[in-house]
Amino acid sequence: MLDLATVNFQYLEDSLCNKSGNVQLAERFRSLFTLKNIANDQAIDIISKAFADDSELLKHELAYCLGQIGNPRANPTLEKVLEDLNEAEMVRHEAAEALGAIGSLESLPILEKYLKDENQSVVDTCELAIDKIKYDNDPQTKAEREANKSLYSSVDPAPPTSDTKSVEELEAILVNPEFKLFKRYRAMFALREIGNTEAVLALAKGLKDNSALFRHEVAYVFGQLQHPASVPALTECLQDQSEVHMVRHEAAEALGSIATPEVLATLDQFKKDAQQVVRESCAVALDMYEYETSGELQYANGVETQPQNMHALKLASQSS
Repeated sequence: MLDLATVNFQYLEDSLCNKSGNVQLAERFRSLFTLKNIANDQAIDIISKAFADDSELLKHELAYCLGQIGNPRANPTLEKVLEDLNEAEMVRHEAAEALGAIGSLESLPILEKYLKDENQSVVDTCELAIDKIKYDNDPQTKAEREANKSLYSSVDPAPPTSDTKSVEELEAILVNPEFKLFKRYRAMFALREIGNTEAVLALAKGLKDNSALFRHEVAYVFGQLQHPASVPALTECLQDQSEVHMVRHEAAEALGSIATPEVLATLDQFKKDAQQVVRESCAVALDMYEYETSGELQYANGVETQPQNMHALKLASQSS
């Protein structure tokens, strides 16, 4: 258990917000995920301050972390991000998803407001968030929620489906655009729970979906699974210059979390990609790779000196 009395919050804020102007992005991410695991009001307030940054990737991750913490204290910050039409689509989508993760019924009106947004990923995310909030707050789904606990402790955009455990049936739902996104996402997370090679290959078909949001979520799931069978599909996704950067960045981070030997050269190849968010994701992913191959739990001892690696903290939050 982390002793908050030993945490240097000023160091974490200075690092995350890059007060000196020369803090590397990977170190800022480590500070972010340290704050995510602390998850108190002070951590939420520090994370919220960092939205003033220029990095689309960092702001996307800030929203993700606020959603995973699950404290309604973050709702005003996330609503402000969603309402900012000058903000990057990837960041606004993540803010909407985070509101869904927190699950406040009070968030429904603002999510409904952006069901007609000009960005399809924002529209789709708001739809998912609305369905999730209604599901989470419905007394009739309480028994299902309690009986259908995920193997992962991440707060997902939809719960794993409880209707079937058949990979074939779940794949049929996953790839069918006639179903609502919420139902398809439930199939996606049910396949994640199965987690074998057959399930991974079924999930890979989702990377061919017409929805960029859907493809991005499949890549995220692959990062959680860390299954080597997903490497070819993720590599193809990252290498596809016609793919939207929201998806390619998620593929890069997933490859970094999988950390098999062939991944390093692939990530290194795209450190100078034309898309900034892809370049930054590869840099962070290489940092993940360094952690995976180092055998070390921390870069340095003590939260007050240098926080744990981002991926270590992600895993800790998913398995605790």
